[in-house]
Amino acid sequence: MTTRPILAVDSWTDTRDTLHRWLQIVGKIRMVSTPHVNHWWNVTLHVTPRGLATGTQSHGDGIFDIEFDFVEHRLVIRHSDGGKRMLHLEPMSVADFSSRLFALLSELNLHPRIHGAPNEVELAIPFAEDTRHASYDRDAAHAFWRQLVDADRALSRFRAAFTGKASPVHFFWGAMDLAVTRFSGREAPRHPGGAPNCPNEVMIEGYSHEISSAGFWPGGGREGAYYSYAYPAPVGFADARVPEGAYWDEALGEYLLPYEVVREAADPDGLVQDFLTATYRAEADLADWASVTTSA
Repeated sequence: MTTRPILAVDSWTDTRDTLHRWLQIVGKIRMVSTPHVNHWWNVTLHVTPRGLATGTQSHGDGIFDIEFDFVEHRLVIRHSDGGKRMLHLEPMSVADFSSRLFALLSELNLHPRIHGAPNEVELAIPFAEDTRHASYDRDAAHAFWRQLVDADRALSRFRAAFTGKASPVHFFWGAMDLAVTRFSGREAPRHPGGAPNCPNEVMIEGYSHEISSAGFWPGGGREGAYYSYAYPAPVGFADARVPEGAYWDEALGEYLLPYEVVREAADPDGLVQDFLTATYRAEADLADWASVTTSA
């Protein structure tokens, strides 16, 4: 039986806010070091047996990657020419993290140029000037990664049951969530945008087609939550029958299944699959996906 970590949302706010910005810096490096893929799939990070990583990125005729190791608490940069650098993860400001990271990249002759401020946060202090966010709790970072490992298993199993177009299971550093998305095949109405400090065209591209999306987010509930939403949401979607413990959040416009409910359930894996399947089926049935896609 998997032992799920206990990580109260309000117990690691400072570390979460700092780590969120560190992750954005690395994610932005990935964004400028990979070819654009539909719906921004090229910019995401991926769960690994050690933490979160960029996967392969291009540099001239070589490749490199960057990984947050939340087991030994270090950032590892590896280049295909054999070069390797490491940065210990410890309490430091976003400005310090950014300066140290780009110095190490320079030692490997890597010089990515990124947009130097965070997205999808209200307080978008430029990375090089951010001395406000400077916390790193090793235990909290490790517990968050274990939550992501748990969610990655669940979302990967759910993704495998769908034969239509589906995204990878991947981590969006803008909202700091692990997500998987299914597509009906139909184009969607133009998204209105509106995410804080994020160009509208990002959301327009991300939501260009009709979707059912689900994932895990370190907010909602006492310990984070699984979520599920549809764009565009069909009439009646908010009234779907979902497992006990899950609920429709009117403010967010999505279903939530708190992580603590899953952790305390008799069959945690079964509960998550029931939640993901019920919310997808509500979208697919109400929007008549059967007429345009092959699905589970």
